[in-house]
Amino acid sequence: MKSFKGRVIAGGNFKGEAVVSRQGLNTLATFQKSALTRSKEVIGSDQNNPDVFGKKLTGKVLCLPQTIGSTTGGLVIQTVCSLKANPAAFLFSEHIDSLAASGIVLAKVWENSDVIAIDLLGQEFLDTVKTGDTVEIKEDGTVTIL
Repeated sequence: MKSFKGRVIAGGNFKGEAVVSRQGLNTLATFQKSALTRSKEVIGSDQNNPDVFGKKLTGKVLCLPQTIGSTTGGLVIQTVCSLKANPAAFLFSEHIDSLAASGIVLAKVWENSDVIAIDLLGQEFLDTVKTGDTVEIKEDGTVTIL
């Protein structure tokens, strides 16, 4: 068991299974297929990211350095949140990027989403957490890998 403390962007308490991307997550490529088909479950569709490709992301704790890709990234996050198909949490080892932040904030405000986002968890967090680990998130930004 190891705990990390990050900066709360969108708070909440949650305990669930981690899906880890060791590289920047291309939001559009990862979520687009599910968003366009208005799916109730997001399956990672970015063939260039073997960490998430083909994995169920809905309801999971998505652990990543940050998101990358086009300026539609925030809108894609907001869209999957509006469909209630989003990951339960986005845990960033680095600073959250502006596109992910905008999508998460819009989802909280406009979609009344319960999505959680914490950044600045550090490289050690990303080096420690593995896909399939159980992760517990606290409202204060404490993240524990159980």
